[in-house]
Amino acid sequence: MQNPAQLRRQFHLPEEDEAALNRRGLPWETISDSGSNWLLVHDFPIPSAYNIQKATAAIMITASYPDAPLDMVYFCPALALNSGQAINCLAPQVICGTTYQRWSRHRTYQNPWRVGEDNIESHLMLIEHWLERELKS
Repeated sequence: MQNPAQLRRQFHLPEEDEAALNRRGLPWETISDSGSNWLLVHDFPIPSAYNIQKATAAIMITASYPDAPLDMVYFCPALALNSGQAINCLAPQVICGTTYQRWSRHRTYQNPWRVGEDNIESHLMLIEHWLERELKS
């Protein structure tokens, strides 16, 4: 777990997002790296069918957020299924010198980004859904 005094806040999120992150009780940071802004959620719980129980989940925050959708998730350390089954659509992504595992997962026509309704909390719930859905593949 990160020391709260050492958590970086290099940019601010909308107040409702910061409140939602604080309600989850997980340490989080906002950082800027190579022209991109990132939210890092530490100790993000991972289902038991994976090789690890907690990871840092990174989300790229675009300049036009919250009007533009959040997309994908990046995990560190890399996730693997205990079953040995491959996880598709993965690629490495370096954030602040650390390699993350990019999960290329996106909203769909049936589940579009809803401006004014969707936010970091709804994206975190979508990430949890992606983790569970991968177990059923």
